Amino acid sequence: MSGAAAPGAAGTGGAGARRGLGRTFGTVFTANLASSLGDGIARTVSPLLAARLTDDAVLIAGIAAVAMLPWLFFALPAGILVDRMDRRQALALAAGVRTALAVGLVVLVATDALTIWWLYLVIFVYGACETLYDGAIRAVVPSIVPKSRLPRANARIEGAELVVQNFAAAPLTSVLFAVAVLIPVGGLVGAFGLAALLAAFLPAAASGRQFHAPEGEPREPFRRQLADGWRFIIGNRMLRTLWFFSIGTAILFSAASATLVLFVLDELAVPEAAFGAFLLSGAIGGLLGSVVAARLQARFGLGRVMAAANLVCGVTTVLIGVWAQPIWAVVMFALGSGAVTIWNILMMSFRQAIIPGRLLGRVHGTWRTLLWGSMPLGSLLGGGLALFGLSVPWLVGGAGLTVLALVFYRFLTTLPDPETIDNGDEPPAETGAVSTLPPGEPPGVPAVD
Repeated sequence: MSGAAAPGAAGTGGAGARRGLGRTFGTVFTANLASSLGDGIARTVSPLLAARLTDDAVLIAGIAAVAMLPWLFFALPAGILVDRMDRRQALALAAGVRTALAVGLVVLVATDALTIWWLYLVIFVYGACETLYDGAIRAVVPSIVPKSRLPRANARIEGAELVVQNFAAAPLTSVLFAVAVLIPVGGLVGAFGLAALLAAFLPAAASGRQFHAPEGEPREPFRRQLADGWRFIIGNRMLRTLWFFSIGTAILFSAASATLVLFVLDELAVPEAAFGAFLLSGAIGGLLGSVVAARLQARFGLGRVMAAANLVCGVTTVLIGVWAQPIWAVVMFALGSGAVTIWNILMMSFRQAIIPGRLLGRVHGTWRTLLWGSMPLGSLLGGGLALFGLSVPWLVGGAGLTVLALVFYRFLTTLPDPETIDNGDEPPAETGAVSTLPPGEPPGVPAVD
């Protein structure tokens, strides 16, 4: 029964529960680390390339819009593909296409043939591949990690992404771009190529084939599967409430941070050269959040930690607007970023535990489509509020977040720990060095570490 509490459903215990996450997870982690490095390089190099190609502010601003558009159009279809195909192949396909795109970008830059329109096309196709990769990597984790260790696994993934993208890729890419454009662009080829290679050699446990319908059974038509994610979310009270609550908080948080750069530069009077350092405080807070998330969940329970993290996010957002002083804002920004990271880690762990493996891609795609699709509305709201003062979006958005956090606080505290949720799937075996299977051979039982 989806979402029913069932103590002992974790499927692991004793010495096994105390062991690490396994070598299979290590391969997934490394592949995602390489992909995250590519993401960090791409997000830094794209606007820098655009600025060299045009001085039209509208065209440069369009880079961010083009990067988000694929989530609106492709998140749902990508989710269906994740559930229909071997998830190792989905990861390898997405990373492989992005490798090819990087090679094409190298050629365009080297031959001085790159235009802003070519860059738009590359970014759009890259984003479409990202929807497939993101859905597949999130679906693979619960296939190889027991529910009791999902918060720990997701914390490692989230923390590594923060470190690679914010502490390594962004500053290093900026420096190398100034030296020679081809160096960071060429780095994209290596990063995504490594991710594709590692994904291709993942063991059978990561394939997701154990959740597929038996061979010979007719598969539901693609068009009907478009609504599967919606039906599952709406049919589950906890997920339904969380989804609509999350959409509300996403809109309010987007409104608060929509004019962040103007708030920091004009209201806080932070020099332009120090803007990156201000953002780095958020990355540090997020990294610390990823370190403590699993420990807090183990000590206090997932629901209580999520409720507290959500409240902290609202309060820190309000306080940034109340007292617009640089040091105070840095501290509050770091605390708020840490709370958001803890929320994201535990939310992902909860969803991975409650959603059956056969539906992970579709539900994840549906969730992201409406959640991320609503965020531009919040940005427009924040832009309008900023006309009354640059602190106003933080005050209004933070107040709304705090009210929502208080109203839903009791509900959030009732959310169960992942290991107590029975979603109808068999728990994954301990994963270790599992050999890949020849084509057409059914997945076997992975070996123990």
